[in-house]
This record gives sequence, C-alpha cells and structure tokens, in this order.
Amino acid sequence: MSTSLLEVEAINSFYGDSHILFDVSLTVGRNEVVALLGRNGAGKTTTLRTIMGVLAPRSGAIRLDGKPIGGLAPFQIARRGLQLVPEERAIFGQLTVEENLRLAALTAPNAWSLDRVYEFFPRLRERRRSGGRQLSGGEQQMLAIARALIRDAQVILLDEPFEGLAPLIVRDLVRVSRELAAQGRTILVVEQNVVAALSFADRVYVLNNGHMVWEGRPAELRADPALMKAHLGI
Repeated sequence: MSTSLLEVEAINSFYGDSHILFDVSLTVGRNEVVALLGRNGAGKTTTLRTIMGVLAPRSGAIRLDGKPIGGLAPFQIARRGLQLVPEERAIFGQLTVEENLRLAALTAPNAWSLDRVYEFFPRLRERRRSGGRQLSGGEQQMLAIARALIRDAQVILLDEPFEGLAPLIVRDLVRVSRELAAQGRTILVVEQNVVAALSFADRVYVLNNGHMVWEGRPAELRADPALMKAHLGI
C-alpha cells in the first residue's frame, strides 16, 4: 500500500484542443514538502489546477490518501482536505481579514481557531479589522495561506506564493512554510523563486513543456548547474 498522501499518475490535461500536460506523475508523502519547478509556461499551474479539480484531466488518476479525486468538483476536493492557494490570491476585498477567515472556516469540519492562525501570522492579527483591499501584497498572501490553514488542510497547494513580493516578506513566508512543514503540514509548492523554494522543500520535481523531466533532492539539483540552466534558466 502506498505511503503517499497525494498521488498524481500519468495525467493528461488540455485547454480546449491544446495539450498542456503529458503523462505527468508525482507523489507527495505525508508531512512532506515538494517543490514543482520549471520555466514560465512549463505547466506548473496547470498541474495544480488539475489536482484541485479546476481543470479535469482527460486521462490519468489523482488520489488523496488512497482515494480517487480526479474529476471531482473543486468544492468536493476541498472538503476532502486539499486546499489551493492560487497565484491571484482571490481575497474578498470588501470583507475584513477576520471575515475572510471566518468565511473560509464555515464549511471546514475541523476548523482552526483564529488565535491558532494568528500565531503563524501576527501581522494578520494586527490587521484583522482591515478590508482585503487595504492589505499590501504580502499581507494578502499571508491571508490567502491563512485561509487554507484555518480549514485544517491535509495538503496545501501553493501557487507562486512569493511572486512579486519584497525580499523581507519572502523571508517571512519561507519561515512560515518551514514552521508548517516542521509541524507536519503537507505542501506542494510551485514557485519561480528557486532559491526560496529549495530552502524548505524535501524533494523537487522539474517540469518542462508539460513533461516531467527530473525528480530528486534539493542538494542534487543545486549540484547540477547544467540542469538548472537548461530547465530553470539559472
């Protein structure tokens, strides 16, 4: 029996007639942090969207804790313990920080308390009565991750969590990601900031033009400059 919490097996995904993912497979073990890296347009976000049910795979299988979830609606997958933090964050701008969090917790069977979420993001406690539109980009990203946490997600899918953020904010979010990993959260992160992603990932996959081309440990990737340059532009 597999020990992987999330299993993606040979999925093929399309946008209309455009074939985007070609037999993509990956696994994420319980309490593991896995980074999915690749150049822009490699298919990373499409992979997360397919796992979350936003895009239905034409073929292949996706399993969460051994149970198939491929083809289910996103809300059904969310109820099973998977949460996507999208690149665009999707904060409700007209609601306060606290209202955004309470709304996310409404349908969660084992919702966290607000205090527990604020332990990870003290800044959100300070801003709890501020509207979503009043938050900085970094604060919005904190809130987007906090909404996944308050639902006690088994697996958190992070799509470009550090995109466009100042280095100090990135450092804070990396610290939170490390704390989550240390506490046993399972994370699959897509990120263009390779250095930041490798700083807290246990394993790495590299995607190129919709094909999985490499899998290994961060140290192995760092030790292969030719691979980094070919597929990550570094």
